[in-house]
Amino acid sequence: MDLQLKGRKALVTGGTKGIGGAVVDLLAAEGARVAFCARSEDEVLARVDALAATGAEVAGRALDVADAGALAAWVVDEATEAGGIDILVANVSALAIGPGEENWRTAFEVDLMHTVRMVEAAMPYLEESDAASVVAVSSVSGREVDFATGSYGVMKAALAHYMAGLAFDLAAKGIRANTVSPGNTYFEGGVWHGMEQNNKEFFDSALALNPTGRMGTPEEAAYAVVMLASPLASRISGTNLVADGALTRGVQL
Repeated sequence: MDLQLKGRKALVTGGTKGIGGAVVDLLAAEGARVAFCARSEDEVLARVDALAATGAEVAGRALDVADAGALAAWVVDEATEAGGIDILVANVSALAIGPGEENWRTAFEVDLMHTVRMVEAAMPYLEESDAASVVAVSSVSGREVDFATGSYGVMKAALAHYMAGLAFDLAAKGIRANTVSPGNTYFEGGVWHGMEQNNKEFFDSALALNPTGRMGTPEEAAYAVVMLASPLASRISGTNLVADGALTRGVQL
């Protein structure tokens, strides 16, 4: 199926590994021009080189998305370089789990406010697109109470609420906004890989909750993101797409 993404201009935060990295890969494979950011300059440069070698049109920059000025500058620079923006994917999470004001501040600045600031910086360009789409990566922890109560779960829930409001406010302008909420996502170097190595008992208990018998892959979550970003999803806006292999049991009505 042609997702009609060839020539589209996309921005992705946290695009070197995990779900963000898989989103960059899939968008590039579909022919989109993809700009991504991440904190590690070495990882950004390595990803740019690897993708450019496949013929993909990519650009990368090292930055901390909690730095409001740097984030806004990146959005404007990439929009200017590419000649516009069609797709935003706000993927970065601080993974701030646990008590303490510092976790709350970090989760607020990184998970929630980086998304808000990214949208606001990109809005003039999204308004010029004929198929503008914003996708935020949330989590099933924002949908139900689990081990990640507190700052992480609250900010992930706030993301879904923000995107639903954005969808309503921007519908008349033809700009769509959606959320993807993955369940446990396993990849080498990721949180669950670390848990498997360092806290096997907790990892096994989390794995056992998955009725599929496994955790998800970044590629599975990325498909949900890219499908929603596609112009083919033109009638889908304001939704929270749960991509968790039936991990959660709540009914979305």
